[in-house]
Amino acid sequence: MDFEYFDGSQRCLGVLELPDAAKFPGPRPGIVAVHEAWGLGAQVQRRAKMLAELGYVALAADIFGDRHIPATPAEGLEIIGRWLQDRLLLRTRAAAAVSALKAHAACDGRIGAIGFCFGGSTVLELARSGNADVLGVVSFHGGLETPTPAQAGAVHAKLLVCHGAEDPLVPHAQLIGFLSEMNAAGADCQTIAYTGAMHSFTNPEAKGDLMPGIIHHPRTDVRSWAAMQAHFAEVFG
Repeated sequence: MDFEYFDGSQRCLGVLELPDAAKFPGPRPGIVAVHEAWGLGAQVQRRAKMLAELGYVALAADIFGDRHIPATPAEGLEIIGRWLQDRLLLRTRAAAAVSALKAHAACDGRIGAIGFCFGGSTVLELARSGNADVLGVVSFHGGLETPTPAQAGAVHAKLLVCHGAEDPLVPHAQLIGFLSEMNAAGADCQTIAYTGAMHSFTNPEAKGDLMPGIIHHPRTDVRSWAAMQAHFAEVFG
């Protein structure tokens, strides 16, 4: 269902998926799911439904606002470029989704966040921000570098980073820098590098036609989703 919330005066139109009340009675933990550069489309909406089937109250967040869908890949890359240049603004927009989900009656107040590609970068910024409402974060093939690295003791969320070991958009040097950042911050971070996987390994629509390194990797898709489930089982107890 459509779910309207606001970041200041900016209207955001997310998609909310609720778990089966008979199977999962009472308020449940919530998970914010953040989309790729292509906006709040089929991939993240499908994942929100999958989260609800696991018993979570799932909000597919709208980072661009008014559920804007880029008309072309070039437009999508231009939009996320602007967001990635202002990480504090990105953190604020993502935090608005967290606050809206936490306030929903179906949510028990415990919040996690997942993201894909640009969304992975976004949820890592949430963790770096020290947002106390976010207990656990999972990045799927997200960018790992940042101009605003985590400060020592600031990362309260437990992190899981699912990374394609052959991702041409996130080179090994970026991965090593991220691991050093998390170590210096004292973060609780698990990082899994999947051999054979490139960028967008969770997205069945990624067939390598946009660029060769953006391609679905079915084995890693399944394994990373299972790793996410184990992560949130630990986070939420």
